[in-house]
Amino acid sequence: MGTENGVRSYNIAVISGDGTGPEVIQEGIKVLNEAGLRFNFKLNFKEYDFGGERYLKTHEILLDSDLEELKKYDTIYLGAIGHPDVAPGVLEKGILLKTRFALDQYINLRPVKLYPGVETPLKDKGPDDIDFVVVRENTEGLYTGCGGFLKKGTSGEVAIQESVNTRFGVERCIRFAFEYTKKRNKAKKLTLCGKTNVLTYAFNLWERAFNEVAKEYPDITTDYAHVDATCMWMVKNPEWFDVIVTDNMFGDIITDLGAMIQGGMGIAAGGNINPEGVSMFEPIGGSAPKYTGKNIINPLAAISAGAMMLEYLGEEKAALKIEQAVMYVTANKLKSLSAGKMGYSTSEVGQMVAEFVAKDKIC
Repeated sequence: MGTENGVRSYNIAVISGDGTGPEVIQEGIKVLNEAGLRFNFKLNFKEYDFGGERYLKTHEILLDSDLEELKKYDTIYLGAIGHPDVAPGVLEKGILLKTRFALDQYINLRPVKLYPGVETPLKDKGPDDIDFVVVRENTEGLYTGCGGFLKKGTSGEVAIQESVNTRFGVERCIRFAFEYTKKRNKAKKLTLCGKTNVLTYAFNLWERAFNEVAKEYPDITTDYAHVDATCMWMVKNPEWFDVIVTDNMFGDIITDLGAMIQGGMGIAAGGNINPEGVSMFEPIGGSAPKYTGKNIINPLAAISAGAMMLEYLGEEKAALKIEQAVMYVTANKLKSLSAGKMGYSTSEVGQMVAEFVAKDKIC
């Protein structure tokens, strides 16, 4: 953060990415700029072309020098990664995972919140029932790439993939979750999601660290649930949860389930967070290449990711105003969250949110 002419200013690296990513990021920036005008701060955006088109032209994904440059920014605003002409995994590993690991974005933060007017597949559940947050460890576990093959390509082939969990990495994630639960100040309940009955080494470490850190937070209620039970209860009784903390793989799985119960990928946003460094915020959905250039994709997840980014930067009033604007639009304007079925174009939805942020009403 800095100041320009007495106004708070932030430098934001923008990776619009592939497919519909540029379209939704354009609407997010529109809303963020309105928030800056209303709440007296300035956002300086710089676009980077990391993604499928650059890879196809140069065969470069993300260079070490690119990462060094990204470290100079206050945050990163990401649209979507994924190109139909690039093999699956190349861009995801080369950009998303590489950035998370290199910038030590050790927390993946995923709010699961059902907004008014949004349909959920859960029978008899509404916004009062679906409002929790998943804190996912983001740089360890099965995603470290540790493992290998023996006798690859033969009938006796062996493949080993190792889950790496360090006391340092586990404890800092758990501490973040306790602090987040305290700050959230709702049910003040933190659930550890794991599989202690099968993963008897990794989750023994998680459970011991969780119980030890819990002693420092006597005002927070704690409990434990196996990951399979967590999935069942997210469907049957989502109101039981306030904050869930878990490892990288289980977090990856349950957050997609969370996106579905909150209305789908078109509304889900997340943050890859380094509390002491540079964080990255993004819509959860993919690049949706079949909708590219049609101006029909839902931009609300990208807009919500922008709100999360402002909250991280300390602009909490502006973040709340954007969320209120999104809730107004879902409750009063949209027919659906699905592409082409919203009743409005991508740019019209972005404009409605921006107008609410600017004036508390839609013109």
